Amino acid sequence: MINLKEKLKERIITLETTPPKLPTINPMLEKIEKSEAYKYIDGFSTTDCPLSKLKYNSIIAAFKIQEKFKKPVIATMSMRDRNKIALQSDLLGANDLDVTHILALTGDPASMSDQPKVKGVVEGNSNLLLEIIRAFNNGMDYSGKEFKIKPKPITPFAVSNSYAKNFSTIERKIYKKVKNYAAAIITQPVYDMEIVDKMLEIRDKVRSEFNDERKEFEIIFGFFPITKLKTAQFLHSHVPGIYVPDSWIEKLIKAHKISEEEEYKTGLTLSKSLFKNILKKHPKIHIMTANRFEIVKELF
Repeated sequence: MINLKEKLKERIITLETTPPKLPTINPMLEKIEKSEAYKYIDGFSTTDCPLSKLKYNSIIAAFKIQEKFKKPVIATMSMRDRNKIALQSDLLGANDLDVTHILALTGDPASMSDQPKVKGVVEGNSNLLLEIIRAFNNGMDYSGKEFKIKPKPITPFAVSNSYAKNFSTIERKIYKKVKNYAAAIITQPVYDMEIVDKMLEIRDKVRSEFNDERKEFEIIFGFFPITKLKTAQFLHSHVPGIYVPDSWIEKLIKAHKISEEEEYKTGLTLSKSLFKNILKKHPKIHIMTANRFEIVKELF
């Protein structure tokens, strides 16, 4: 299986998948296959109970997707649901299944859950998982005890907002994650090339702080195609760390007044143009589609 760390040096396109609330992911695998999305990408990711909603296990989903499509998968692991024992236990199991790309995430609050009286574990934020992965890559558990069999190398990923009134906040958080050996930072969706430039400036500044492998860390831009006005308005007004330009919203308002078809066409045109521009500038993109996999081929 290709290590995505090598792809970071050139071009890397990954696709997010959200496993269903089912005892099987076969329907999702069939949907991916039917959409032919897998033909356009280098790898996948699996989410870990986003919004604290019950879903199929992200690590097992990653294993099954790898088996099906023969492409590497980044399995998300949320700090919300696991203490240090569970985190390490899951990493050991994932390692045995060749799931060695891990996205460290603090996780959405347990208060958002669809399950009654759920309590978050949260022994630490995503940096704790990055530290644990670092220990595994050195052949030992988090307590410093060596494994009799050294785990296969794990490639850790982390996340970042793509917008803030003060970008120094983003820079500080990225620096801390890279300090803990995150190989790449996946951003929240971007909708403005000026923000792309700003995030690349931050990447270069953070890189300059290191003299080892960490200076090779990369930014992967999150990309969520907008095809509806309500999606643009929701992301812009209610999701911290994302900026949708007024020009996008204005064009979608005009299209919305004409027809649903015109609204979709306008949103896709805007999204596709931005996708192409990012691809030219920095061909490292993580596509998020809320499992609307059929839209992937429309971007290319």
